[in-house]
Amino acid sequence: MPPTVQAALLGVVQGITEFLPVSSTAHLLIVGRLLGYEDPGGVFTVMIQLGSILAVMWLYRRKIIDVVTGLPSNPDARHFAMMIIIATVPALFAGALLSDFVKGVLYASLGVIAVAFILGGLVMLIAERIRPQPTIYDVDRMPIGRALAIGAGQALALIPGVSRSGGTIVAAMLLGVDRPTAAEFTFFLAMPTMAAAFGHDLLQVRHNLGAERGLEIAIGFVMAFVASALVIKPFLNYVRRSGFAPFAWYRIGLGIVLLLWRARL
Repeated sequence: MPPTVQAALLGVVQGITEFLPVSSTAHLLIVGRLLGYEDPGGVFTVMIQLGSILAVMWLYRRKIIDVVTGLPSNPDARHFAMMIIIATVPALFAGALLSDFVKGVLYASLGVIAVAFILGGLVMLIAERIRPQPTIYDVDRMPIGRALAIGAGQALALIPGVSRSGGTIVAAMLLGVDRPTAAEFTFFLAMPTMAAAFGHDLLQVRHNLGAERGLEIAIGFVMAFVASALVIKPFLNYVRRSGFAPFAWYRIGLGIVLLLWRARL
């Protein structure tokens, strides 16, 4: 398979899975291995993540503009900005401490990814069953303390297979946030978190950047942007109708398949 086709497929995988509670990082690692795609220094993976970041920013551009322009005079805008900043802190702190270990050790372990898939799915099923009656139906009304607790759930996504959106969604539901609002909050939280992770990773791989792989990166970037932009709204609508249990069962099934695959290697 030509590298450009592989790049397109991986871009679609990145875009589809980034905002679903199924772990885009793990899917990229798995699909990349199946395709035999070579990504020295992780340059391709880093660059296509920017496509997903820009996609969610584009979809919520009106909200971003309203918050930024309202900061000097609008208390609601300042509350929203403070909520997102505080909720981002746990992931940034965990990333600064553990990023090198996670990427150097855990990314190479198919067993870790499989177990994280299964445990994450089970936790999602339990959260769906025991979650309290929702009291928060609007992202703008999220208390700062709950935002910080939800951000702590996001920090677990450093482990490949856990899922950044899955961690925030489960934490939000257990804290009384209704499903669609929990999903939407993870989109807003993704913007600074993913942007910070992108900046950090870009600094690490900057010496491996080269024009020879520019076409592959461009294709993956565009496909990630388009796929993410197409997934977000249908995902919210689906969650309103069906909840998160189907994603939990998908995670469990895929985790079992990965364990069986690992046993045969």
